[in-house]
This record gives sequence, C-alpha cells and structure tokens, in this order.
Amino acid sequence: MGAEQNHGYQLVAALFVRLLGVFYLIAFASIGVQIEGLAGSAGILPLAQTLAEIQSHTGLERYFQFPTLFWLNAGDSALTGAALAGCIAALLIVFDRLARPALTLAFALYLSLYHAGQEFLTFQWDGLLLEAGFLAIFLTPRSRLVVLLFRWLLFRLRFLSGLSKLTLQDPTWSGLTALNYYFEVQPLPTPLAWYAHQLPDWLLKTGTAATLVVEILVPFMMFLPRRWRFAAAWITIFWQLLIILTSNHNWFNFLTIALCLFLFDDRALQRVVPESVRRALLPRPAPAARALPARRLASATLAGVVLLVSSVQIWELATLKRSSGIIGSALDYAEAFRVVNKYHVFATMKTERIELELQGSPDGNSWQPYVFKYKPGDPGRRPPVVMPHQPRLDWRMWFVTMHPQHLRWFEPFVQALLQNSPAVTALLEHNPFADGPPRYIRVMAYRYRFSSPAQREHTGDWWQREPLGAFTPLPWLERTP
Repeated sequence: MGAEQNHGYQLVAALFVRLLGVFYLIAFASIGVQIEGLAGSAGILPLAQTLAEIQSHTGLERYFQFPTLFWLNAGDSALTGAALAGCIAALLIVFDRLARPALTLAFALYLSLYHAGQEFLTFQWDGLLLEAGFLAIFLTPRSRLVVLLFRWLLFRLRFLSGLSKLTLQDPTWSGLTALNYYFEVQPLPTPLAWYAHQLPDWLLKTGTAATLVVEILVPFMMFLPRRWRFAAAWITIFWQLLIILTSNHNWFNFLTIALCLFLFDDRALQRVVPESVRRALLPRPAPAARALPARRLASATLAGVVLLVSSVQIWELATLKRSSGIIGSALDYAEAFRVVNKYHVFATMKTERIELELQGSPDGNSWQPYVFKYKPGDPGRRPPVVMPHQPRLDWRMWFVTMHPQHLRWFEPFVQALLQNSPAVTALLEHNPFADGPPRYIRVMAYRYRFSSPAQREHTGDWWQREPLGAFTPLPWLERTP
C-alpha cells in the first residue's frame, strides 16, 4: 500500500461504518422491546393520539416539524416493525451489504422512532447517533471534507459539554465538587460508582478539574497536526472508558470512542488493527477515480449547512440567547431532523438523589410497591450493569422531581398502571397486581445516599434511604370505573 493510501482514510471509514452499524443494531433492538409500552396504543404516550393532535392544528408543515414515517401507520405492529427493520438495516451495514441504502434507511427509521418515542427518546445520545448516521451516508474513503465534519462533530460534542458547564454557572463545576455528587446522583450508576464515590475529596476535586480541561481545552487539539490529534484521541478515549466503568450510558460513550477514529488515519490504524481484520474490512483496494461532481457538491452543501447551524448553536450556548426569525426557523428544522445537535452533558449537577416509589392498593389501606428493573429501589440491591441497553422508563424517572414539565408523561404512566396495561407493566420488573388492577396508586419520595463502607459492611446495603413523604404533585390517584 502506497504512502498516499497509508495517510488516507479508507480503513478509518470502513471501520467506523461497521461500528456504526453495531450501534444502530443496539439502539434499534433496545427500543424495539420498549416502544409498545412507551408509545403504543396502550402505552404511556400513544403515538396515534399525538399525531392526531398535531394534525388537528397544523398543515403540511407537520411533516417537517415532526418528521416520521409513522404518519403512514402509527399502529403497534408498525412501531415494532420499524425497530425490526432497523435491526436488519444495521446488520446490512455491519456486513457491508448495500451499505449506503442501509445507512439511509437506518437514519429514516431511527428518526421516525425518535419522534414516536417523544419524551423517552429526546436524549443527547439519540441525537448523536442520528447526526453521526446522517454524516455516514456521505462518507467515502476519499471524502476528506466529511472526515473533517466528523472531527467537527466530535469537537462540538466534547467542547459544548464543557462550555455549558461554565455558561450555566453551576456551582458544583465552578467549585470543583461535581464528582463529589456525580457517582451517587447519576441516573443509573454501576457497582463501581459506589467505589468511586468513596474516593478522597482531593481526588474527586482533581477529577472534576481534569474533566473541565478534557472537555474545554483538549478538543482544540483535534485540529492540530497528527501527533496532537492522536494525543487528543487517546485522552478522550481514556476519559470515556472511565465513564463506562461507573455509568450506564448505553452506547453513548462507545460511539464517542468510535468518533475518535477520525482523529487518526490509515497509517496509524495499521499499527493496531490486525491484518486479518484489515483484509475483512477492505477486501479489495479502493478505486482511484476522483469523486463525482455531484458527490462533491453534496458534501460541500452538507458542510455549509452543518457549519452554519452548529456555529449558531455554539453562539446560543455561549450567550444563553435564542435565535429568532429565519435563523431561528432554520434551527428548528435542523433540530427536528437531528442532523445538527446541541450537546451539554451534565451541564448542571444534582446534589441529592430523590427517588420515587409507586405503590398500589386495592382498598387504600394495604400498599404494595411497583418494582422497576434498573433504577434504585431496594437499598440492598446492587446497582446493575445495563449498558449498552437503554431502559427509557427507568432513566426518565430520574427527571420527574426536577421540573413540572415531566408530569406530562408521568401522570399518563400512573394512569396506565391503574388500568394494568400489559404493555406498560412489561416495562417493570414486578407488577404486584398481575391478577387485577389496583384501585389506588400513591407516589412516595425518598432521599437516597450511597452507604458508607462501614454501613455496607454492617447491613450489606448499597444504599441508605430516608422517607420524605408523598410526592405532592401526584400524591394519590384513583382508578375511575
């Protein structure tokens, strides 16, 4: 292989696209086993009702404001069928069969499920998967411009996460105490998070400061000469591995690591990728023909849109101002299609963990708790390892006590439990009313803290919890006849 090819991106592109197919497969399979309970006809937020409401007060613009294939059919079989079709498309990508059409189909299907899931799919990793998936449609081994767009995506993902921590002026970040809370208050900690929480205060503060450096300064190294880019890649990868050990963030951190491939080139990868893998990824040499004018035009247009929209997004995050007029409308459409996204991972940090326990009763006297699959409940249950699966309901429960806007889905969730909806109760670990629905449901709040080493040695409990009483926005609900 010649020097020009060694410094090219044929291997980089091939490896990333295969990995992207794996992430698509994980994401489609994960949402496929949940989508009926989240957005099906008997789910928490039925998609058919949402589409009917949108259609009642909008015109043709609804297809651009809420782009989804489910305008054709929003039934339960269509939802699960889309997830299955997405898995098939992902496998085609992994095995490099009709990869370009499969990438296009996977993007369209996941975008449709993204909107179908409503509150349950509005997370930054969903946007990252869609943005990376959209760029991959235009990726070729000789498309240096698209390679630069992938670097720009990785830069924005990391830099905006750091910038938001400063602009939102969260005291835990400015005071370097964020990691004193993070391991305990994050949505779904792993068992190693308990051990990380026990680290000495000076080390946690050092880790907080290092996080700011890694997110704010290291991203600028991504546009420097090769060795600087390599250093930025390895620092980013190391930091992502630390997060993976202590946090159940599904495929998010793995996809971030995969994006670091674009900080390398084929010459660098050949040193670490076995020859057998290289032959499997590149069974034949890349054609020497130059890119077609239409493809170059498409890449240039894509770059222009991405750079314009993302630059405005950076300005908005830095100034905490919202664009209006034509620019604001363009941002809204870009956000609807998720081709360019804002990223602000843990820009603010909770300082205490409030967990909600839903309890049902047939008579208002005896109460039995509903048990979730993954979120903290029984203090003696070890924090689970969930990744790369993304349990949407358990994760969303973390937000309910933060703002009244989350009651939009939480109250329908409670009502679905009162109806004993099989699709919804299937999202739980245990339904205490499998033989018949409860008459009443109440919501109780508890403050959770990690047990100290002495407490855990004495009781075996991973958590200590303190009752706070009824969750006042929804203290008591009764099933209507």
